[in-house]
Amino acid sequence: MSVGDIAPLYYGEAWGQGTACAANARRALRAFLGHAPGTGGAAVPAAVAMDAELAASELVTNAVRHAPGPCGMTLHLSGEALSITVWDSSSETSAPRKADPARIGGHGLHLVHTVSSRVAVALRSTGKLITAQLSLAPNRSTGGTTVPAASS
Repeated sequence: MSVGDIAPLYYGEAWGQGTACAANARRALRAFLGHAPGTGGAAVPAAVAMDAELAASELVTNAVRHAPGPCGMTLHLSGEALSITVWDSSSETSAPRKADPARIGGHGLHLVHTVSSRVAVALRSTGKLITAQLSLAPNRSTGGTTVPAASS
């Protein structure tokens, strides 16, 4: 069976206002990745899994801190990549802040870009989606670029 023959896996979870936390996101991600080999998919490399936990944790933390209302996370695993999408109710664009080693906090999106091969932000009428894509390739490239997505 080749990589192209493996059906992609999907998972989604939504949290009401005040119920989301980074620990929930990490727990859901670990369960999702642990389920992959039993469905015919390959095990996700440990380094990718650790980077994915960091990305999911940072994206959900930002949604909790900066967006009122509910939020959620969807996961998509194909033979080539793992995508983590977090949605929230804020329509403010998200972008990494300029690096400042003296600043406490505000480094989350920079970390997400560092571990991801691609980061995309899509504004919606009721908020936004931020997707971090992590390559599963052995020589994966990190330091993802932001790809603006069209509003819908």
